[in-house]
Amino acid sequence: MSEEDRYVFIAEWYDPNAALQRRYQLFFYTKDGSVEMYDVKNHRVFLRRTKYDELHKEDLFLGNKINVFSRQLHLVDYGDQYTSRKVGSKKEKTLALIKPDAVIKMGSIIETILDSGFTITKMKMVLLSRKEAMDFYNEHQSKPFFNDLVNFMISGPIVAMEVIGDEAVSSWRKLLGPTNSSIARSESPESIRAKFGTDGTKNAAHGSDSIASAARELEFFFPSSGDRGPKNTANFKDCTCCIIKPHAVSEGLTGKIVNAILDADFKISAIQMFTMEKANAEEFYEVYKGVVAEYSDMLVELCSGPCVALEIQEANAPKRFRDYCGPTDPEIARHLRPKTLRAHFGKSKIKNAVHCTDLPEDAVLEVQYFFKILDN
Repeated sequence: MSEEDRYVFIAEWYDPNAALQRRYQLFFYTKDGSVEMYDVKNHRVFLRRTKYDELHKEDLFLGNKINVFSRQLHLVDYGDQYTSRKVGSKKEKTLALIKPDAVIKMGSIIETILDSGFTITKMKMVLLSRKEAMDFYNEHQSKPFFNDLVNFMISGPIVAMEVIGDEAVSSWRKLLGPTNSSIARSESPESIRAKFGTDGTKNAAHGSDSIASAARELEFFFPSSGDRGPKNTANFKDCTCCIIKPHAVSEGLTGKIVNAILDADFKISAIQMFTMEKANAEEFYEVYKGVVAEYSDMLVELCSGPCVALEIQEANAPKRFRDYCGPTDPEIARHLRPKTLRAHFGKSKIKNAVHCTDLPEDAVLEVQYFFKILDN
């Protein structure tokens, strides 16, 4: 290895103009955070080495989608043995489930997950049918607690997440703590079950117990085939749409923003993570085209990484939630409406933490766009 530490990945980018999948070698230099790209097919430098602050070492793992200068790149392979050895060996995926008793605390649990160094790559709120719950807990069928467990798991919505991290299966279970929440409180007081669980069944969250279980359980909630898995919980009534923008997701603010929304007495009736293609973003933001000067920058931001869509439910949702988000410019929000979401979490007019529906008549349509159209 040279005196300078660098990682090499094979990355794919879908070029919409040519309708082609393009392949690059992506070099990342850890010392100064600079990137370089080489076009594999045409054997030429595509991007000279350039400092790029938006990309971090933690973002570099197989299967992740990253953004480099507004191009969404999919990391499909390691570019050399060194990278494979350094980055590949410890990264694992596991399933993290927030159970019905703790969905009200999901903001704090998501925050704990992110603060512990995990990356959330998929997320979806679902309501399991009895059959789905029985299938999921199939291995416990002969156990005395099986019926109680199934009844509990279908008693309300749950939040399923794919989390990635170093040795994620064991480190997530360690963060969960002992199965029984009372034992967790004495043996592991900082664990999730100690803080948010009640007893042995209502214990706030679930984690896969092995790499094989993790693969099976993730496939159950997030099928790689054309199946849809359990359906989302959006009900498209008395609702409005909120999107936690990609910059806020990548800054690890998802849990804090969800918390703030719940603390302000809004009900989150559906939540799901999406990665937007440019065509989808254009469709979704169509009403702003030619109306808002920042339209093209808004598109770039919405496609720059995963975003989290929420259905917010209450009688006068569009107006009250828009008021709570505050002015689109966070600077103005900080002066005039310091308690609003954008005042707290926004950085600029484009990176202003959240999108919310502007016109009440668009609210259901925007929720449907994510939870009906994109989820299909």
